[in-house]
Amino acid sequence: MSTTWHDAAALDELWDNAGMAVTVQGRELALFRVGDEVMATDPMCTHGHARLCDGFVEGHEVECPLHQARFDLRTGAVRCGPATEGVAVHPVRIDGGRVWVALS
Repeated sequence: MSTTWHDAAALDELWDNAGMAVTVQGRELALFRVGDEVMATDPMCTHGHARLCDGFVEGHEVECPLHQARFDLRTGAVRCGPATEGVAVHPVRIDGGRVWVALS
């Protein structure tokens, strides 16, 4: 099964240690840049109705701006409650100065 990649954003639009909301194929995602890495997650916290792209990024974790749940940006795993369910992550590649995402 081949992977279909979708153009999500220009790499230079992403700020280091910050999130950005994008829409890919009609689906909302959150992109995060940490140094040379870019990660993509579903946009909403699994605990409360809050956008993760608006959260605080430290290292490879994002903190929900509403209730301070933390998620690992690489795996989606919960790192700190009150969330108990991880967030979905999506494969990312960088090519030609663009961020490409494979939707899962």
